[in-house]
Amino acid sequence: MSPELSNRPVALITGASAGLGLALAHGLADRGWALIIDARGADALKDAADALADRADVVPLAGDVTDANHRADLVEAVTELGRLDLLINNASYLGPSPLQPLGEADLDELRRVYETDVVAPIALTQALLPELTAASGIVLNISSDAAVEAYEGWGGYGSAKAALDHATRVLAAEHPSLAVYAVDPGDLRTAMHQAAFPGEDISDRPEPASVVPAFLQLLDSRPASGRYRAAEFAPAVTL
Repeated sequence: MSPELSNRPVALITGASAGLGLALAHGLADRGWALIIDARGADALKDAADALADRADVVPLAGDVTDANHRADLVEAVTELGRLDLLINNASYLGPSPLQPLGEADLDELRRVYETDVVAPIALTQALLPELTAASGIVLNISSDAAVEAYEGWGGYGSAKAALDHATRVLAAEHPSLAVYAVDPGDLRTAMHQAAFPGEDISDRPEPASVVPAFLQLLDSRPASGRYRAAEFAPAVTL
């Protein structure tokens, strides 16, 4: 690692080929961060990395966060860069589209939701605790209002995000030197949100980039660990 790179903060962002993950990657790249980004789709991830390369050192690693071997590759990339200041657990799985009532939910799909949205973020955080602790770093888990509101059809995804919220609080209590956040970004115009409302027009939802200033303000102000809404830090900008 070059001395220039060693002085740059490093972020690992999962699910960073599109949507909020990609928007956050661009926001951090504009600030000179080095980035490790992952997503399941190799082609989309390469496109994302190419779009970031003029402003940031980017390590793209395609794979599924539920795969232990892929998580090991992410940890190795962190080791090679020599530090980790920020882990953004953004990769999520909604479940089948259209959404299923909880009483009729396919249990294999429900397990996949929990593996992606709860187990994988915990596992990746566990593996990276030494690097995060050394940097007095930040863990940022992307939550949802479905974690605290009972919406019909959202029982799988919502309960998984609620579990992640609670895991966030426990991790914060166990590791007070870290800042550990669960953040609800609000409804955004993403592929996942469209899948939740198939056939509906979601063009009234703001673009993911609109909430990036709020996330950056959270990182800058570093409030007490806990659960927050992005709107508490900055209103979404019109895009």
